[in-house]
Amino acid sequence: MSAPASKSPTTLHDVAREAGVSLATASRSLNGSARKVNESYRLRVLEAAERLGYTTNLFAQAVAKGSTTTVALLVADIADPYFSSIAAGVIDAASAEGLVVTIAVTGRDGGRELETVRALRGQRPRVIILAGSRTAGSPFEERLRAELSSFEATGGKVAFISQDAAPFATVLLDNRGGARDLARGLVGRGYRRFAVIAGPQDLRTAQERLDGFRDGLAEQGVDLPPERIVHADFTRDGGHRGTRELLATGMPVDLVFAVNDVMAVGVVSALREAGRDPGGDVGVAGYDDIPTVRDITPALTTVRIPLEEVGRRALLLATGAATGADPGSPPLRTELVFRDSTPHRG
Repeated sequence: MSAPASKSPTTLHDVAREAGVSLATASRSLNGSARKVNESYRLRVLEAAERLGYTTNLFAQAVAKGSTTTVALLVADIADPYFSSIAAGVIDAASAEGLVVTIAVTGRDGGRELETVRALRGQRPRVIILAGSRTAGSPFEERLRAELSSFEATGGKVAFISQDAAPFATVLLDNRGGARDLARGLVGRGYRRFAVIAGPQDLRTAQERLDGFRDGLAEQGVDLPPERIVHADFTRDGGHRGTRELLATGMPVDLVFAVNDVMAVGVVSALREAGRDPGGDVGVAGYDDIPTVRDITPALTTVRIPLEEVGRRALLLATGAATGADPGSPPLRTELVFRDSTPHRG
């Protein structure tokens, strides 16, 4: 006995015939055309589509229109609360614009970032947002910019977060200025012997924060010798390993500054494991003000970036719903937040 023939999927022609309208009217009713359709015709089309089980071919629409309603957000590590907070802001703004966000993880790998952008272009997103810090001297940066320029030339929009990426829209973060202010504030609290758990030397965000912190100390007449700077991965485990390396030198330290909060969490754990008292005999400070650092013990002193606002701003810049994409636009303001991990000394 032969297998029954499979039923062909319902087409737009079928819906138009069922509703007794033209193909153009059926298409406009179902595909959100800007041209207004008579309400009685529109309802007839919708009812016919439901009866026949018709679903819109979104891919075909994307090809016809040149883009989808998708926003592609590239982050280094979605498990890092820094990026998940930015993502929350992007999603919030995208929802208000009738857009849907997809997230891709690059792992701070320039080659992976480039290949991800190439793959995304084939899916025709309306917007691509790159949230990871740029890497100095990356062999992929020029090719990445070429891909993004081609994407914009065909109607897509691009936004970067962190460093200036002209001519693309950019939400600038004042990494250097925030770290400089933190250094000044900590000296004002009585700290004098500092160490820094810095990120990878080629990561621009990490280097900007280290440079700003060092500048702020120098303004206050406090030196930061090279041997008190430990470069480590931009992660919790990186902060933990860097602190153990620092402690092994035996150098006396009043305060450890980790250039992001997740590293600072690792610093606190490593100090405690070594029998030191975080917030007691050794102060600890971070950067970003991710939500979790308010609840660890001791609560962490840090530099607050309005992370959700960063995400919202990036989406609105890319879609043209906000201004401020010019290279000369000021970066978003940061705020010092002093907590129990850096009590006054003396």
